[in-house]
Amino acid sequence: MNRRKFLSFSTAAFLTAPALLRGASAQEGPFRVKYFPVAPGSGSRDTASAPDGTVWYCGQRNGTLGRLDPRDGSFKQFDLGKGAAPHGVIIGPDGAAWVTEGGQNAIARVDPGDHKVQLFRLPESEAYANLNTAVFDKNGIYWFTGQSGIYGRLDPKSGDMTVFKSPRGRGTYGITITPKGDIWYASLAGNHIAKIDTATGNATVVEPPTPNQGARRVWSDSKSRIWVSEWNSGNVSMHDPADGSWKAWKLPGTGPRTYAVYVDEKDKVWLTDFGANAIVRFDPVSEKFDSFPSDMAGANVRQLAGKPGEVWGGESGTNRLVRIQTVA
Repeated sequence: MNRRKFLSFSTAAFLTAPALLRGASAQEGPFRVKYFPVAPGSGSRDTASAPDGTVWYCGQRNGTLGRLDPRDGSFKQFDLGKGAAPHGVIIGPDGAAWVTEGGQNAIARVDPGDHKVQLFRLPESEAYANLNTAVFDKNGIYWFTGQSGIYGRLDPKSGDMTVFKSPRGRGTYGITITPKGDIWYASLAGNHIAKIDTATGNATVVEPPTPNQGARRVWSDSKSRIWVSEWNSGNVSMHDPADGSWKAWKLPGTGPRTYAVYVDEKDKVWLTDFGANAIVRFDPVSEKFDSFPSDMAGANVRQLAGKPGEVWGGESGTNRLVRIQTVA
């Protein structure tokens, strides 16, 4: 039996089992999948869970930042400005939504109260950075990437911004922070990951063992190990900076295309597979995969994030958000 079909059938059977049986047969789950339609044509993509329970998402195609209330499925959209095309959103230490706003070549801050948009524009020398994703470090500094071959830092308090050239040119893509406070990014076109020295801004390249793998996004687990989604190879790989080691696993099925990676609070690794039109969960202990195919074709989930007990993604191809609840 096809592995993906088997996994889907198993999940469905589990959900219909009596409550007592469910509780006795599994430590985790059931996995409950729910879809939330948002504005048609928005191209809903990267998401961020806010402290109040709402979920921010980027409307890349209509230049908006959206805010979904999962309790009733309602959403609102906020215009980011002329020509806006937001890519990534995260919640800052101030509770605001911070956006890599590629259309205006700026970092946007959206106030959670009055929804006022504040722009921090990149220097004119970086006319089109193709802004991608960002993280805050432990000092409250915002670090961001741009596929044109840059990464940068912004001090939200002073507005000071510095842009650095990536050591191998274009492709700078996903970015993450470890529990130790280290900042790492992935380079899709450059086929590598790199660690940023937050004091100097210099980046040190680290080569994955799989050539031309297309390292797209990165996420740290609780042990400060770096998990990498490899777009070209269809692998998920893990680098341990403590000893320099690497491990890699091919996603199930034929022709996997690993786009996003997210590590949850239990160190389970979540991925999106464009080849299977699915969200995939990987257990590093058992080395087994669970697959959650979308119920619509062309979902194209380009990013995953979440909070304890929930994983969220934006189906950019269907104008929906998807939530997978990982606890009963």
